[in-house]
Amino acid sequence: MITVTEATATAGALRRLSEAGVSIWLDDLSRRRIESGNLAELVESRNVVGVTTNPSIFQAAIGSGEGYQEQLADLATRGVTVDEAVRMMTTADVRAAADVLRGVYDATGGRDGRVSIEVDPRLAHDTRATIAEARQLAWLVDRPNVMIKIPATKAGLPAITEVIGAGISVNVTLIFSLERYREVMDAYLAGLEKAQAAGLDLAGIHSVASFFVSRVDSEIDKRLTLLGTDDALALKGKAALANARLAYEAYENVFAGDRFTALAGARANPQRPLWASTGVKDPAFRDTLYVEELVAPGTVNTMPEATLDAAADHGDVQGDTVTGGYAQARADLGAVERLGIAYDEVVQQLEQEGVAKFEAAWQELLDAVTKSLDSKGVDGE
Repeated sequence: MITVTEATATAGALRRLSEAGVSIWLDDLSRRRIESGNLAELVESRNVVGVTTNPSIFQAAIGSGEGYQEQLADLATRGVTVDEAVRMMTTADVRAAADVLRGVYDATGGRDGRVSIEVDPRLAHDTRATIAEARQLAWLVDRPNVMIKIPATKAGLPAITEVIGAGISVNVTLIFSLERYREVMDAYLAGLEKAQAAGLDLAGIHSVASFFVSRVDSEIDKRLTLLGTDDALALKGKAALANARLAYEAYENVFAGDRFTALAGARANPQRPLWASTGVKDPAFRDTLYVEELVAPGTVNTMPEATLDAAADHGDVQGDTVTGGYAQARADLGAVERLGIAYDEVVQQLEQEGVAKFEAAWQELLDAVTKSLDSKGVDGE
């Protein structure tokens, strides 16, 4: 539990982050976190204004079984399929979290107070199934502050357009490359145009684009270490920040352009960049690196709890650390390329691995729930 004294002492960095225009979202969710009051406490004392989930997060939460036994027993009694059981549990958690965040949603006009839930990762390369799943999830959660997560695969792009066009808010996930990010923004704008043509109120449609950070450093730094030269080692820890900063530059250009300006006249919202994968994986780096060095107005930083705690404890937030760094960012990525590390190859590999990791986590969750349902069924006989 966070005491009032601790909250007062540690709120400075998080408050400064919020004042700099960064929305702090928690990259974690579990039934225990909701029912214990911890989520509400983080909203109250640590400036948390949103929640993101993914298959790995649900695998960890539901796989533990803590807080889910009664519902699992009911689901087993009903004889539901494992896929239905998983969706009943995950959407129940997201619905409850959305209720906790509803005050933030109302206070910010829908900008924050959001809770994200991802389409089945096995559908990442199936456009039609992704669209159908997104609609189903929005219906199941049945809260205005839900965001449906759609991966930024090639098949995901037209799904983003269709789902936005239907008036459903979307969190686009697994973005690693600048080219794909531009395609995501284009898909969002196309969706807004589709929604406008259908007579929908654009003010009610929101979106974030989840640009992954630490995984870029993990892969590129591994290759730099193998090269082992002074020039290579000097670039460690720079590629991910450079990539993210250039993504923000692209965001500024697109949402200051004529296409969005026309939509803004119909009360459309820009699609905010969201910094994802912000937990530092290399112990040689400061554990708040991807918080302090990616401060820019109109962004979201979704943090695992350890990163949130670190930022609260010793974060050094000194205002905007993004918009003045575009030239250096291009120089850093160019230096990496000149060493023979192909940017396009790295980001493509990371996208494939990202989808595969979420598919594996989802399968582990299905397997764990299958065992639980089977045991509950036996117990109930």
